[in-house]
Amino acid sequence: MLETLEDAGISFLWHPALSQETGAEVRDLLTQIETGAIVLDVLCVEGSIVRGPLGTGRYHMLAGTGRSMLDWVQSLARKAQFVVAVGTCAAYGGVTSAGENPSDAIGLQYDGAHAGGALDAVFRSVGGMPVINVAGCPTHPDWVTETLLLLAAGALDAGQLDDFGRPRFYADHLVHHACPKNEFYEYKASANALSQAGCLMEHLGCVGTQAVGDCNIRTWNGDGSCTRAGYPCINCTAPEFEEPGHAFAETPKFAGIPIGLPSDMPKAWFMALASLSKAATPHRIATNAVADRVQVPPTIKKPKS
Repeated sequence: MLETLEDAGISFLWHPALSQETGAEVRDLLTQIETGAIVLDVLCVEGSIVRGPLGTGRYHMLAGTGRSMLDWVQSLARKAQFVVAVGTCAAYGGVTSAGENPSDAIGLQYDGAHAGGALDAVFRSVGGMPVINVAGCPTHPDWVTETLLLLAAGALDAGQLDDFGRPRFYADHLVHHACPKNEFYEYKASANALSQAGCLMEHLGCVGTQAVGDCNIRTWNGDGSCTRAGYPCINCTAPEFEEPGHAFAETPKFAGIPIGLPSDMPKAWFMALASLSKAATPHRIATNAVADRVQVPPTIKKPKS
C-alpha cells in the first residue's frame, strides 16, 4: 500500500503508527499546518471523535499538546483540501458510540445516520467537499488506497459520493453481488447453522442484499469476505450497524417472514418469487444447503451418442 501511494506522489506528513516522528517533532508539524506554513492536502482520521465530558473532548487528549483530539480535528479540517474518515467509527461513530455512549463518541460529519458530528452538517473542506466517508468495520484497505489515488488525480468530487458520503466506486455495489452463496439464495435454500453452506439471509441475519460494498467482488486479501467465510454480512459500512436490535447472526421475523428483505425489491414480489423458488429447489441444492460440505454433486451431463 505504501509503495502504491508513493508511486502516485502521495507521502505521509504523519501517521501515529507508520511515522518515525514523535513528541516535539509532531507538535511542531501540527503547528506549522495550523499556521499554513505546511500545506495539508488530505486529513485522514481513524476512529470516532470523543466529545465527552460535556462537549469538551477532554476524554481523548493528544498527548503533549494540552488539547483534545476534537479540537485538533476541528482545527486541521479547516486547513485541509480534503477530509477523509477512515472506517465506520470515524464516519458515523460506529461501535464506540454503541449503547449508552458514555464518552459521547461521534463521527467526523455524522452522528450515526444524522448529519452533523465533530464537524457540522454544512462543513466543506478547502476543496469544496464534505467529509469523504470510507466506511467499513474494518474498512477495506483498497477502498482507502483508491480514494487517496482518486483525490491525488483530481478524479473524485461530491457527485461521486452517495447519500452518506461514501465513495460510489464501492458503495454502488451490494455485498450480495458475487456472493458464493447466490445459488442457494436464488432457490431460498437456507442454512440453519453457521457451519452450513446455504444462504444466510433467512435464518442467520445476513443483510448482504441491503448492505453496500464490493466485498465479494474485490474480496479481502485477494480471496475472502464475511460470507465467503460462512458468516453473515452485518452491514458494517452503514451508520448505526452496531445496534441492529438483535444478535448479528439472527434474522428478525414477523409471522415467520424475515423483516429485512432486499432493499430494491417490493416485499410482495420477493415473497411470491421466494415461494416459487422454494417449490422448485433441486434436491442437490436443498441437501447441500444444510451441510458443511458438498453432499450431492452436480449431475454430469453426458454427450449424446
